[in-house]
Amino acid sequence: MSLAVVVSRALTGMEAPAVSVEVHLAGGLPGVQVVGLPEAEVRESRDRVRAALQTAHFEFPNRRITVNLAPADLPKESGRFDLPIALGILAASQQIPAAALERHEFAGELALTGELRAVRGALAMVLGARPDGRAFVLPRASAAEAALVPGATVYAAGSLLEVCAHLKGTARLPAVEPVAPPPSGGASGVDLADVRGQHLAKRALEIAAAGGHSMLLSGPPGAGKSMLAQRLPTLLPPLTESEALEVAAIASIAGRFDPSRWRERPYRSPHHTASPVALCGGGGHPRPGEISLAHRGVLFLDELPEWERRALEVLREPIESGVVHIARAARQASFPAQFQLIAAMNPCPCGWLGHASGRCRCTPERVAGYRARISGPLIDRIDLAIDVPALPPADIASDDGEARGEPSAAVRARVIVARERQIARPGTLNARLAVGELARAVCVDPAAQALAQRAMARFGLSARGYHRMLKVARTIADLAGDDTVGPKAMGEAVGYRRFDDGAGRVAGEPAVTGKPAAVR
Repeated sequence: MSLAVVVSRALTGMEAPAVSVEVHLAGGLPGVQVVGLPEAEVRESRDRVRAALQTAHFEFPNRRITVNLAPADLPKESGRFDLPIALGILAASQQIPAAALERHEFAGELALTGELRAVRGALAMVLGARPDGRAFVLPRASAAEAALVPGATVYAAGSLLEVCAHLKGTARLPAVEPVAPPPSGGASGVDLADVRGQHLAKRALEIAAAGGHSMLLSGPPGAGKSMLAQRLPTLLPPLTESEALEVAAIASIAGRFDPSRWRERPYRSPHHTASPVALCGGGGHPRPGEISLAHRGVLFLDELPEWERRALEVLREPIESGVVHIARAARQASFPAQFQLIAAMNPCPCGWLGHASGRCRCTPERVAGYRARISGPLIDRIDLAIDVPALPPADIASDDGEARGEPSAAVRARVIVARERQIARPGTLNARLAVGELARAVCVDPAAQALAQRAMARFGLSARGYHRMLKVARTIADLAGDDTVGPKAMGEAVGYRRFDDGAGRVAGEPAVTGKPAAVR
């Protein structure tokens, strides 16, 4: 026969549509023509395939070869089509059985020696191929991540010769077994008990973990802001299988998936010089950015006022919607972005405003200008704002249990119970509640409602700020096991709605006396 069809996969955002690699041999001047909207990497595959076939001692047909990648209107990129193109040429020239191709899908980049190199997005491709019931043949370096897809059959191959031997039935490729998940869903080596003192910040961190809320930590250098943020993933419950697959697919598309971290919550901490595209994703072939790589996990932005304002503003829509839409002239893609934003900042340009040493010499104008780098709309989307003061030397040196506090496991147990209460109501975390769901999910008693209304009037809260305050109060009540949000929970939520404007005035000062209920 002079025609063969091999099935492979393309990548478009989070989708992996099937691509039929059709190879036709005809008379005429010898040559290879690749059609079907191929990018430069795909057009160059003809030279890699020719060298790989000859190195593996196959005959390269001295005929006119046409390779069609269907559907024709779907852009094709990367070297993943090398292997299916090579197999299509071998099947069309009757050097391997064409019938065996129907039960498999293939992806892999060929070296000139015939060896197979890793490809990006292997897990996403196998996830898309699972409903069709075909086995997937991948390079050995990419097969481990793809084998995590339940019910999928993945074969690992090291070279073109191994794939051909498998198709001929002379030497079967090994089916890859999935890697066993790690014993814990949290980051290894860190624990909340490592943080000395900072009881108010730890309480706020527990609330943020329970409800999926965003959080801003403000304090001098060395107060423990980064330590607190790094320990938030240890307070979150392990990912479910479907959530883990979603997270793994995003990392696979970005080429950053590590099978040994299967079912761990992502923790991303980009440098403050990152660009808007690095944060939200994009490029000629749209790829996920940091906010998508932090999906179902934590995005930590340190030195928040030092970030370029354009970069911070791209966070506003994804914080609300949980998805980022990337639109380019020729490409559009959408990536999930349900991340928890934890930001940290110094109280002033030098960092020592309010410190007991009195070393700060920043003027009110400099402090106000420093904090004004963060836009009001972004601050309005942050649920909890916490001061993290410098610890006294006695607390730093102390090793007693009170200074160390609870371990992550104890806090995580309460977080899991609170999340179960939330899921049992509208089926989502409190931070993700839509405005229309608030009335059903947040049952507020009259005294707490009156307190919330006074806080809104006194501090000039926007409608968004008011709704976010209600969501935090609902989470506090869930941690306490209460069905109704009372004045105690509402008062604590009001206390977390605060941000110093840098002119000596604190916006959102608690409407109740004393500290939040948990730390009074």
